[in-house]
Amino acid sequence: MRLQVLLPTRVEVDQDVAAVTAEGAEGSFTLLERHVDLVSALGPGLLSFRTVGGQETFLAIDGGVLVKCGDRVRVSTPRAVRGSLGELRQAAEEEFRRLSEHHQQAQAAAEKIQADFLRRFIELEHRG
Repeated sequence: MRLQVLLPTRVEVDQDVAAVTAEGAEGSFTLLERHVDLVSALGPGLLSFRTVGGQETFLAIDGGVLVKCGDRVRVSTPRAVRGSLGELRQAAEEEFRRLSEHHQQAQAAAEKIQADFLRRFIELEHRG
């Protein structure tokens, strides 16, 4: 079967494969060539595929949609990173760390705005 992984700006994968494994809303599933046609929403996670020669490849994807129709499997996702499991784990940890730092900065900014608002409100009460 033919697998295509489509990103907004490029085609990440376009090759013949023996199997595709993805993570849908009800859990992980594997598609083989003779499986029934289906459409599945994908959550952020791993998408893997095995070539006809037996080589397994992993992609970390940021959610998306998988459509199997006949002998074609198309996955549309906003972001995908190809690598070994170890590389993908490290990349995910770095991204989570970056997002955590960003969240902490946003929370500190919100707390500063709230404190400034309260200070000005108290100042207005004392003037009146």
